[in-house]
Amino acid sequence: MITTETAVWIVNLASVYLLAGVLFAFPFVVKGAGRLDSVAKHGTWGFRALIFPGAVALWPWLAWRLARGGPPPDRNAHRNRAR
Repeated sequence: MITTETAVWIVNLASVYLLAGVLFAFPFVVKGAGRLDSVAKHGTWGFRALIFPGAVALWPWLAWRLARGGPPPDRNAHRNRAR
């Protein structure tokens, strides 16, 4: 059984994670997405609104990708043919 103290700790941890995600997502949807994907550079505000929740949820991975830079990690037949 989860105690009340444990539940409060989990909720607080999730709140900190989401707050960090929101703080990361605002600049990411404006500038960062364009650094990771050249097509996103020309995205509309509707597109940016759509990727905002994903950026909030996946902010550690996206921050790591921005810090690492470089080409997209996946190389497949579709990307190779698009070149």
